[in-house]
Amino acid sequence: MITPGRAFTTLILCVAAAGTANAQPYPTRPFRMILPYPPGGGIDIVLRLMQPSLARTLGEPMVIDNRPGASGSIGMELAARSTPDGYNLVSFSASLVIYSAISRTQYDLFADFQPITQFTSAPYVLVVFPGLPVKSVKDLVAYAKANPGKLNYASSGHGSLQHLAAEWFATAAGARLTHIPYKGIGTALPDLTAGRSHLMLASVTSMVPYIRNGRLRALAVTTTRRTRELPDAVTMIEAGLPDFRVTQWIGAAAPKATPRRIVDLLQRAMAKALREPDVSAALERDGTDAVGSTPAEFAALIRAEHGKWLDIATRAGIPVKR
Repeated sequence: MITPGRAFTTLILCVAAAGTANAQPYPTRPFRMILPYPPGGGIDIVLRLMQPSLARTLGEPMVIDNRPGASGSIGMELAARSTPDGYNLVSFSASLVIYSAISRTQYDLFADFQPITQFTSAPYVLVVFPGLPVKSVKDLVAYAKANPGKLNYASSGHGSLQHLAAEWFATAAGARLTHIPYKGIGTALPDLTAGRSHLMLASVTSMVPYIRNGRLRALAVTTTRRTRELPDAVTMIEAGLPDFRVTQWIGAAAPKATPRRIVDLLQRAMAKALREPDVSAALERDGTDAVGSTPAEFAALIRAEHGKWLDIATRAGIPVKR
């Protein structure tokens, strides 16, 4: 028979054991960052910039595990099913939040993940083929309205940030544009620079070389102020579209049940890595801003972006699968 006193003692011992388990050192082995994209992309580059600092701060290396496919769903599903012990993390971009908003997935962005921090933010720019007789956003809108359905825009695929950004622009401008999806920006650029595609909204980083060599013309950037890379390009606000703001951001999350103390520790280490002089300088050269937000701030961004792009897709008539 268990006496009340003995039961109380047992309870205290269980609580103490749980507290000891929760306070175990972390990390004691390499941790994995699942990346739902192929090697060599923007997120991959940022993570590799952060690797040395994270290893110094945490005492263990970060191993990047590229798991591309199905618009990022393969990597996200793997992360959602992973053990929530702080050794399984995932990094993703704004494009994946859009895909989750308009597509049916085997994971739930909110129920299955605990946001850690936003790494970076980069502006988009509206570019056109230089042979198009337009020099401003106003010119482009007028030309599109005078030639309904004759202008097309390129994107890196259905449901991508480029796709939704261009549809938002068309809806806001009251113009009719035709979407040409490609398998990636690398396959879209040859057609865009040859005039087979007419315009595109994409990251400043990827477009700057083509703008500077005259193969593309920049009409406007999608941030609230002009960028250092394209100081002569007006903002969409200056061009007459005051609510049009698009940024490509990336960040990291953990499986939902990951202990909060580990999430907070990782956030501090990642924010520190982003502040390292060599990391911040490399990001600045690429036209990217380091962020390092708190888990709560990043969670708020994800929820706001999810709702924003779902609304834009609905207004643009893009099918939404729930």
